[in-house]
Amino acid sequence: MRIILLHGLGQTSAAWDGVTSRLPAEYRVSVPELTDFTDGDCTYDSLYRGFCGYCGSFSEPLLLCGLSLGAVLALNYAADHPERLGGVVLIAPQFKMPRTLLKFQSAVFRIMPESAFGGMGFTKSGVIRLTGSMARLDFTDSLRRISCPVAIACGEKDRNNMKAAKELFRLVPGSELTVITGCGHETNTENPEETAILIGTAAKRCLSKE
Repeated sequence: MRIILLHGLGQTSAAWDGVTSRLPAEYRVSVPELTDFTDGDCTYDSLYRGFCGYCGSFSEPLLLCGLSLGAVLALNYAADHPERLGGVVLIAPQFKMPRTLLKFQSAVFRIMPESAFGGMGFTKSGVIRLTGSMARLDFTDSLRRISCPVAIACGEKDRNNMKAAKELFRLVPGSELTVITGCGHETNTENPEETAILIGTAAKRCLSKE
């Protein structure tokens, strides 16, 4: 089994360093940069196509673990390619994009200086274009196609995503919901220990079914 860790918007793959250092050494873990999937076109469709191609390069079953934007990609893939997955871990997930929040974020991004985007991987224009292209996303009707074990998590202080996490838990039969203590949105950097435990538990569950 291959574990793939997907970072959020505003992060890079380095955001998972504290988590990967706590996972058992025998696990096969890949931590891609999301910018590598866009092929210069910063739209969600382009990002998702590149991600699907990346997943297709592995022959073994996959455990996808994504945070925020990474969770959106993982959820999308779980609905489209359930046969490829041993499990999925969704941290701070959204399954129906909150358009009001996206519009607010876009407005904030527009007034931020270009230099503020230096550590995001994406450029300012790329971030604005990407978030704008996500407004129409709604996976509600495709959730029934997910057949692998689903672990849902959210930081206890992440008010923007807790409601969606609880609603997703209600909509996906057999899923599990974990509230990660002492942190907000970016659980992989704010509480890497509990995040690693969450992923490790999901990995054990997948391996027991192989």
